[in-house]
Amino acid sequence: MKAPIVTGQCAEVLELIRKHQPLLSFVLTADHAIPETAARVHNLRCMGFNIQTRIVPEIVFRGRIRRNAALYSLGSPEWLNPDREREHHE
Repeated sequence: MKAPIVTGQCAEVLELIRKHQPLLSFVLTADHAIPETAARVHNLRCMGFNIQTRIVPEIVFRGRIRRNAALYSLGSPEWLNPDREREHHE
């Protein structure tokens, strides 16, 4: 199977993660005007994309300390067949 075609903000999020990983959630929201970043990442995972999240307890973003920030990156392989993953976990 091939990876699904991704459109809209999910496509933008996926491309930004590919280019800049690990990518801070605040960068997606503040610099790229993508609301509800976690929802976009969730949608990509539901499509089978292997997006890894690492929670950073404290980070400085735009001169201010932010807590519990998400860093997104792509695992290898980038796309997993969701049907195979579902079978594996059942």
